[in-house]
Amino acid sequence: MSEENKHRATAAAILPLVGGAANVTSVAHCMTRLRLGLRDRSLVQEEALTALPAVMGVVEDDTYQIVLGPGAVARVTPEFEVLVAAERAGAPEEPAAPAAPAGGSDPVTAEELAAQGAALRAERKARNATPFKLFLRRIANIFVPLIPALIGCGIIAGLNGLLVNLGRLPGLTPALAAIASGFMALIAVFVGYNTAKEFGGTPILGGAVASIIVYAKVADVEAFGQHLSPGQGGVLGALAAACLGVYVEKRCRRWVPESVDVLVTPTVTVLVSGLATLFGLMFLAGEVSSWIGDAADWLLAHGGAGAGLLLGGLFLPLVMLGLHQALIPIHTTLIEGAGFTVLLPILAMAGAGQVGAALAIYLRLPRNTSIRTTIKSALWPGFLGVGEPLIYGVSLPLGRPFVTACAGGAFGGAFVGLFNQLGTDVGSTAIGPSGWALFPLLDGSHGLAQTIAVYAAGLLVGYVAGFVATYWFGFTKTMLAELNVAPDAPAPASPAPVATEERVTEKV
Repeated sequence: MSEENKHRATAAAILPLVGGAANVTSVAHCMTRLRLGLRDRSLVQEEALTALPAVMGVVEDDTYQIVLGPGAVARVTPEFEVLVAAERAGAPEEPAAPAAPAGGSDPVTAEELAAQGAALRAERKARNATPFKLFLRRIANIFVPLIPALIGCGIIAGLNGLLVNLGRLPGLTPALAAIASGFMALIAVFVGYNTAKEFGGTPILGGAVASIIVYAKVADVEAFGQHLSPGQGGVLGALAAACLGVYVEKRCRRWVPESVDVLVTPTVTVLVSGLATLFGLMFLAGEVSSWIGDAADWLLAHGGAGAGLLLGGLFLPLVMLGLHQALIPIHTTLIEGAGFTVLLPILAMAGAGQVGAALAIYLRLPRNTSIRTTIKSALWPGFLGVGEPLIYGVSLPLGRPFVTACAGGAFGGAFVGLFNQLGTDVGSTAIGPSGWALFPLLDGSHGLAQTIAVYAAGLLVGYVAGFVATYWFGFTKTMLAELNVAPDAPAPASPAPVATEERVTEKV
């Protein structure tokens, strides 16, 4: 089957399992997930959906998110959109792939773990739908569409830096520098555009207000006794300016007569928001941006190992809740200021702990072929930094292995943080990738070779720590008796599955 047909078949298999086109209200995607707005989530056949070979897992949030992995999701999404449009128009639809039969054996299987994972996701979603966390998700929605450009420009910047250090291709490196830096020079405009779109304003007006920040002639403007600098305030200033623009625009729509709305509303929006940006927001956002950079430097310089331990250990719960993308503005601010973010390589250690834990589970449950099959299919994405399949399909439903995986991430984070404390900064020139996929984006203060060596060693520490913690402390004797059984074998004398689920919930 060709690549195009494979992605079309995946889309065709997913559509009926989420309730068909009539149940789909919106379609979007991020780096790894197909994000669907659904009218009725009770129509989703989650067990059959997660059984599809291309589906690595699902995440329930404000949208229903199907984890397909980097690369694949960008190809499946347009095929899915075509099928949704065709079904709504009454066109014949390609037959969907048959759903996998539900597991009915008594021993605990991967299907039962997936069901427990879904229950845990739903419980956490209900507890975490607070206004503050919903606001953080909206902020994340502004930056997620920018990640592909950040990655592409980051890799080109790394390649250019390598060529400059080696003294190769001097006629090409200025062009590569321009390509790599162009997007970052104008990122404030894209942030303003997306902010206005997310909060219900006119996107182009948000971009127009934010573009003031990067205009070269702002150096002639004086605010708070200082001349402004082009780009001062960066993405935080753009975010604030566009939010103000949306507020002003909505107020204008209420009182400006329709006959002159097209003239008055855009003018007042750009004028009022622009003046507020120049004489207030740029200076204030610049101070906040400087504080974020100074705080990150201070944190790692004075408590690198301890800070890395906390960041690496607590990041997996943040991923589990889908809130890790709220860190994107902080990463972007650090990249704008220093050229790289020192936080991302530390946070990436959480995924290493997850991989180590999965390997330990694989060895501790040699008879449970169902769980071992799930691990084998999700392990390689885990090495590349896509951790949701292992989290929701394996470690989280089991309970204790999720905690020991966090411990592995904590040790890896402490290792990388220690080197930051000793003066060897390990950073990433872009955001999005993790695990092995982060290698092309690494940068630091002591050369690329040393940066790569420290990061690779940190991953190794995370793998080993997650493995050891899970192998020795991830299972009780009762858990092993219940789990280490072949799916087609008679169930051992143990508590009923309901009691197992209660135990798992309590431990998580």
